[in-house]
Amino acid sequence: MDLNLLRALDALLQENSVTRAAERLGTSPAAASRTLARLRRAVGDPLLVRAGQQLVPTPRALELREEVSALLRGCDSVLRPGAGFDAVHLRRSFTVQSTDLLLAGLAGPLTERIHAEAPHVDVVFLPEAMEGGPALRQGVIDVELGVLGQLDPEIRTRVLTRGRLVGIARTGHPLFKGRIDARRFAAADHIGISRTGKCHGPIDTALAELGLRRRTVVVVPSHTSAMIVARDSDLVALTLADWLPGTTAALGLRTFPIPLDLEPLDLAMAWHPRNSADPGHRWFREHVAAAVREPAGDAASAGGGGTDARSGTGSGAGSGTGGGGNAADRRTGSRTGA
Repeated sequence: MDLNLLRALDALLQENSVTRAAERLGTSPAAASRTLARLRRAVGDPLLVRAGQQLVPTPRALELREEVSALLRGCDSVLRPGAGFDAVHLRRSFTVQSTDLLLAGLAGPLTERIHAEAPHVDVVFLPEAMEGGPALRQGVIDVELGVLGQLDPEIRTRVLTRGRLVGIARTGHPLFKGRIDARRFAAADHIGISRTGKCHGPIDTALAELGLRRRTVVVVPSHTSAMIVARDSDLVALTLADWLPGTTAALGLRTFPIPLDLEPLDLAMAWHPRNSADPGHRWFREHVAAAVREPAGDAASAGGGGTDARSGTGSGAGSGTGGGGNAADRRTGSRTGA
């Protein structure tokens, strides 16, 4: 049966008046009268009969009144965006692709937020092995986090925050014995962070504009390994400002501002549009965004010259905090290689 016919029946049975039902339905009394005649034929009952100057419901109409009203409420609930969504009943696994640096600061706080509302939801973090591919389109991952790179044209994105790169070295590094200018920064031996072995990036470009050049003596595939190498050597790496300060301090590391004119990183989140209106996915994205904007779990100050950025979001491009050059140049739309 036409849903509009049910709405007309509900209005007629609630109002016991063709005129008032017409006003409720936004139509004319003549149209409401024709609808009543149609309903009488469909139900096989007069439904409303005249009693003096008014209409009164038949026994069959009284039986139908609450049933029809409840049926329409159920239909409205089904068709309403996010109908019936309650996170506590959600049983689902969400997959997030992210750099290890963002993962380290995000996984704990995000899991706590999620389980506080939805104890049966699991979160799976994947490395950036599939970046540049159709993982979002194919549904292999739900969300990408990092510096946005080249994505399929239909992919939706949302910038969550802006991050700033800082240098990081062991607390006793000779660099900290004086003012860290561009020349001293370039003279230090550096750690590159790149899954593909790249050694050149925006840092090197900025140094070249000053007539300077640095040496990247080792390239590692992750930020975690770069921090370990920096802890045990006099090599300098890169990280996000104010990200994982407690871990930085615990490893005996210290951050410092990079003495170069570098653009901040737009950290963003990406997802496929088929999930845009899904209430569970939307709920998860909001928690991801909130977790990214909060300080990374170990909030103690790490000492040193850390700055003001928190990891943001970004799509599978990776955090872009790469050492040797990676922090992909967002202006070219390339993903971060570091």
